Amino acid sequence: MVIAAAAVPDNQGMSDMTRHVEAHLVLDVQEPALLALELAVADPSPAALEETLTIAQDGQSVPARELAAPASGRIHELRVTPGRVTVDYAATVTGRAAPARVNPTDRLRYLRPSRYAESDRLEAVARAEFAGVDGPRNLLDAVSSWVGARLDYVPGSSGPTDGAVDTMLARHGVCRDYAHLVTALLRARDVPARLVAVYAPGLDPMDFHAVVEAALDDEWRVVDATLLAPRTSLLRIATGRDAADTAFLSNYEGAVNLVEVGVSAWTDGRLPSDDVTSLVSLS
Repeated sequence: MVIAAAAVPDNQGMSDMTRHVEAHLVLDVQEPALLALELAVADPSPAALEETLTIAQDGQSVPARELAAPASGRIHELRVTPGRVTVDYAATVTGRAAPARVNPTDRLRYLRPSRYAESDRLEAVARAEFAGVDGPRNLLDAVSSWVGARLDYVPGSSGPTDGAVDTMLARHGVCRDYAHLVTALLRARDVPARLVAVYAPGLDPMDFHAVVEAALDDEWRVVDATLLAPRTSLLRIATGRDAADTAFLSNYEGAVNLVEVGVSAWTDGRLPSDDVTSLVSLS
């Protein structure tokens, strides 16, 4: 399957920064399966988007259905039979999306504990470690700094079922582990927080990246305790309670092995700088 979206004009005079992303997957399908892909950039309106998505099985195009996901995300659902499946996605985004707004449902949904962000189990820790820190803005800074100082970024050091409690005890992890711990601690202090999968120009080593959005007044603000990529360059892919809602590949009904994955993300010109004391919204 190949899809292409025409460019949408940037009609609000936003930044003209141009970002490019690519993702490549190779799957070994052993049994008939239903797949859900979250590789596509979330709808970036009013920024301009040009993209292609190609899905093939043993050289034949595979149809996929696009479904709406939270925060303008897009899921591509497809059925596959045994064989080798390749997925290639590429996009160029020029300009910036309007900042995501916080609605009343968001405030409730993203205060609740979730599978990988067990805020109920970390409430006592959050109350003790951040005693005397008042206000969402101060909590964003304090929690991000606390997590960044206490964890070591170690690729491959965590498992797919590790949650925030596991990460806090292990004191190491990768970006999703940092994000789960930040999310859980913020929720434990009554700040709505959610996980966002992003493309991250400047990330090293390059991969899909996970950050946190926290509700500050009526706007979602980015928190990234890893400090591995400038927040102003990030491009939203998927948004949810935790990694269970934001996986780039979900497999149902059959056996599928991920053989190969590759991700690239870059900007035209130099990467933007990132002042960690400033408030940034995903774009």
